[in-house]
Amino acid sequence: MKYFDYAATTPPDSDVVRTMAEIMEAHYGNPSSIHGYGERADQLLRRARSGCAAAIGVKPEEIVFTSGATESNNLAIKGAALRYQSRGKHIISTATEHASVYESFLQLQQWGWEVTWVPVDSDGRVSAQQIMDSLRPDTVLVSLMHVNNETGVIQPVAEIGNRLKREAPRILFHVDGVQGFGKLEAKPASWGADLYSLSAHKIRGPKGAGLLYVRNGVELTPLLSGGSQEQGMRAGTENVPLLVGMAKAMRLAEERQLDFARRTTVLRDRIMETIETIPGLVLNSRKDGAPHIIHFSYPGMKAEVALHTLEQLGITVSTQSACSSRSAEPSRVLLAMGRDAANAAGGLRISLGDEHTEEDVALLEQALHQMVAQLRPLERRM
Repeated sequence: MKYFDYAATTPPDSDVVRTMAEIMEAHYGNPSSIHGYGERADQLLRRARSGCAAAIGVKPEEIVFTSGATESNNLAIKGAALRYQSRGKHIISTATEHASVYESFLQLQQWGWEVTWVPVDSDGRVSAQQIMDSLRPDTVLVSLMHVNNETGVIQPVAEIGNRLKREAPRILFHVDGVQGFGKLEAKPASWGADLYSLSAHKIRGPKGAGLLYVRNGVELTPLLSGGSQEQGMRAGTENVPLLVGMAKAMRLAEERQLDFARRTTVLRDRIMETIETIPGLVLNSRKDGAPHIIHFSYPGMKAEVALHTLEQLGITVSTQSACSSRSAEPSRVLLAMGRDAANAAGGLRISLGDEHTEEDVALLEQALHQMVAQLRPLERRM
């Protein structure tokens, strides 16, 4: 079985696993405790914070540890909206965001905030000018993802962030960086981002660990009440082994980023060219997108049927994103891009990792041809 679902989760790096196991066994103190066990755990935590900060070019005190990107996105969006609601209750995003951002905006909308959903073009891209045209005197927050988790389209976050800083410096800018870090250059401070979310398990780190970069001077209303951990923004005892593992995974991902992009771009382009030659398949990703994501549709065929057919042929891919893949609804992302319901209901995502080879891709290409050949007689019945 060949695994092509790295955008959903990645196999943890063996060095990361060994490091976490050693710390879990030898350093089990609570980092908030003042005895020796706690001090040693706190030293590891501080070292992890510095490592994570260095990987994205920010200061250690600007890193808030969380349980993952969903929590980071919720804290960034709701924490900022609640803290700065005296400035206004208007917030801006797009309909193509990850569920943890999209649903956070919907929840704030239910609580009385007004949301502007800026439209995307047929490739799923939003323009900086569209964002700027959507600003109002009562706008508090703009939230966008760096790389779309379904299609791999890259949003112009640096252009948007720097224009916001020049033209509307009181408006906070949040970037969901989950699918971009380790694949593309990621320097949120130079983009003008005030908030930036990451998840460890997307970069061969552990599940259950994430972070939120919070620019110095930005305040957030905590979503979890309790102790004073994480600068008072996120109560709860920190999971030291997982956070050290995340720091190591981030360092490795940042060091390998250029090589990763070079290798996977070649494989991605080859897969895209194959998809374009198979009658019945429609490519939804572009070659100027992220190097690791290829999205295509099989209009007229249910995505889960195509997925399970590929699985029987030894290939694992996904439908939509992992958080939405069990939904029978057409892809919200593809609908926002102007695709029809048949296209949006038949979408499949292939996502590459650093371990994939040309031989793996050849097996994938063969399976795609076989899948269409097997399912073509069923097309009219679906």
